[in-house]
Amino acid sequence: MNIHEYQAKALLKKFGAPVSDGVPVLSPSDIDAGVDALPGPVYVVKSQIHAGGRGKGTFKELGSDAKGGVRVCFSADEAKSNAHEMLGKTLVTKQTGPAGKQVNRLYLEDGADIDQELYLSLLVDRETSKVSFVASTEGGMDIETVAHDTPEKIHTIAIDPLKGILDSDVDKLNAAFELDAQAAEDGKTLFPLLYNAFVDTDMSLLEINPLVTLKDGHLKVLDAKVSFDGNALFRHPDIAELRDETEEDAKEIEASKYDLAYIALDGDIGCMVNGAGLAMATMDIIKLYGASPANFLDVGGGATTEKVTAAFKIITSDPNVKGILVNIFGGIMRCDVIAEGVVTAVKEVGLEVPLVVRLEGTKVEEGKAIINSSGLNVIAADDLDDAAQKVVKAVKG
Repeated sequence: MNIHEYQAKALLKKFGAPVSDGVPVLSPSDIDAGVDALPGPVYVVKSQIHAGGRGKGTFKELGSDAKGGVRVCFSADEAKSNAHEMLGKTLVTKQTGPAGKQVNRLYLEDGADIDQELYLSLLVDRETSKVSFVASTEGGMDIETVAHDTPEKIHTIAIDPLKGILDSDVDKLNAAFELDAQAAEDGKTLFPLLYNAFVDTDMSLLEINPLVTLKDGHLKVLDAKVSFDGNALFRHPDIAELRDETEEDAKEIEASKYDLAYIALDGDIGCMVNGAGLAMATMDIIKLYGASPANFLDVGGGATTEKVTAAFKIITSDPNVKGILVNIFGGIMRCDVIAEGVVTAVKEVGLEVPLVVRLEGTKVEEGKAIINSSGLNVIAADDLDDAAQKVVKAVKG
């Protein structure tokens, strides 16, 4: 689960992190009071969407010549004018895709007297199976670009989970950032509290880009991107309340209600599969035969007819879907349950695109009998290769 920048900063502030004063704006009526609450004379107006590249983004309604989604203003009137202009508009960045995202929230923040911009993130490193810091002196840039062009400027410091963050780890971070004097002293406090915030709240990513040194020598968290492990949210009801469903795909929200593992993609062949590995293999073979999957969908091993029906409805609700492939290898998951769910869903929502079904395993004959006697226009497949070829051919005409 992702949260907005202003929410991330409020959370980090509770742990003691140094952040600028700021005010969230949720409606136009909040703007004037929000700006007046800040000391000025420099204000920063920030669009709040779950996507990066906001500063270089463009608003659909304002044209490519307009300023981006993060604006530095030098008077209260300028801040208010920019906030009114940005709120409710559609911001397009390299991460949103051409459709963009509507800016329903802003963050008004006090300006900072920046001396240097740094990059800092914490993540779970799969190579070491440890929480690791990623540090670079090249803050304010895309870390992917830094990694490609100057990989020697990126430093990874893995933290022993049994010992926690040690003084020696802090020293490595200070050295990676080339910090000294007051900034290095601040690092001795800041880096441990960031690690504790990451672990204590079950984050999966904490990215601060930039972390800045100020002209007075102190460190400050100038931006914050935070994601949480969704499987751990039951331990953090206060964090779960921060979820902004307007930033999420409606189909993914519906899938979560039925505990379905669903991720929307940009292809045209809908997939219903049981098992994550088989789902990925299904997506791969669709690509192999020249088409693209419209989703990842794992109904799991213990799905009910109701759950399968919901999954099928979610797939058919995607206007980009031009064909559907149901690929079930029944172990714990029974083929007859899948068949009943598909038939129920089709009878409720109709079927306007080709449907290819491949069933194998537990109760397979019963499942095939349910499909065959349903009267549905279904294309049967013998194996995965056959199923992929048939659905691609049906979609491509």
